[in-house]
Amino acid sequence: MPFKESSVMDERMRFILEQEGGLDTMTDLCEAYSIARETGYYWLRRYREGGVAALEDRRRAPRQHPNQTPEKIQEAVLALRRAHMSWGPRKLKRVLWEKEPRREWPASSTIGAMLAREGLTVPRKKRRRVPPYTEPFAGAEAPNRVWCADFKGWFRTRDGERIDPLTITDACSRYLLRCQRVQKTDGERVRAVFESAFRQCGLPGAIRTDNGAPFASQAVAGLSRLAVWWMKLGIVPERIAAGHPEQNGRHERMHRTLKQETASPPSADARAQQRSFDRFRREYNEERPHEALAMETPSAIYRPSAREYPARVPEPEYGSAFQVRRVAEHGQFRWKCGKVFLSDTLAGEPIGLLPIDERFYAVYFAAFPIARFDSHQLATGSLAQRNGFSGAGAREGEPFPFPCIPSPRSTA
Repeated sequence: MPFKESSVMDERMRFILEQEGGLDTMTDLCEAYSIARETGYYWLRRYREGGVAALEDRRRAPRQHPNQTPEKIQEAVLALRRAHMSWGPRKLKRVLWEKEPRREWPASSTIGAMLAREGLTVPRKKRRRVPPYTEPFAGAEAPNRVWCADFKGWFRTRDGERIDPLTITDACSRYLLRCQRVQKTDGERVRAVFESAFRQCGLPGAIRTDNGAPFASQAVAGLSRLAVWWMKLGIVPERIAAGHPEQNGRHERMHRTLKQETASPPSADARAQQRSFDRFRREYNEERPHEALAMETPSAIYRPSAREYPARVPEPEYGSAFQVRRVAEHGQFRWKCGKVFLSDTLAGEPIGLLPIDERFYAVYFAAFPIARFDSHQLATGSLAQRNGFSGAGAREGEPFPFPCIPSPRSTA
């Protein structure tokens, strides 16, 4: 016959049952179980207060820790996190400190542990990181030096309507200038959004975009109607290399946050979705601190441009060293007795031809060189085909990276 197994809990239960049965005194029972009378009375009191469950061993950890975060502070942290599920511990601490700077808030690591304990964190999948390409951002050391623009990937509202949000940010301050749904992604509607931003915030030095329409086209130097308008305003149209969104990484990172906050899930209809965009823009600029800005908000860094949007877009002017031609309706300009095709995009605009040698000319539009003109062959081509001139390092067929150069009006 096997030995009977007995646990500590079983022994305590037998002790209580025998005590409650009243057959033996407490002294005799304690001697039989080899425990002190104080221990016997202790377990009897536990049983009468909490029943059988009270006979289980209790945790020996202290109920309160001297460094434990007060309950009110924990409630404030968790409430803010639930209101802004995309904000991390550092942003939460910064916002809480700004609201109540005299209160001693826990460290960011403590807030992170608190969120994990409450199940308010979503672990991200680890992925391979590509080293950042920082060269395109070298000129964004002050507000309005470079603006970034792009279309957030389209999606549909719950009623099935397509949403194409156009976003514009300041590269230095990360200030979200516009987050506007457009009915069509064409130049006319995009220009209206940019014109509104120019009137409110002034003109930037450059605008960085991808190579898609309406920012670029297959025309000479990748020009589009929108880019021509920018150039007339003295704005450099920068374009990232095809297939390299990391060159506009700051703007792309904002898009990820925008999707989390406004498109997952989408709103009921287009109007509700635009209201969601407006709320996000206000929160992103004025409430959400940014780690790259030393936990300041974009609105604390951004200032409007000193270059105001003119009441009338100026006509390009060229110095005496240029031969000026006007591009006709079909994209051609006259040269002596012949016609030379340049681009339909520049129809109606004046261009300047600056001699390089006896045969070749650099074709300027406003302050920007856009092509090379062969006066013998009556043909235009890329500036990359001619060394010794601005932009000669570009490859044939690639969009020309417009340099910041003096205006042709100053050329002697």
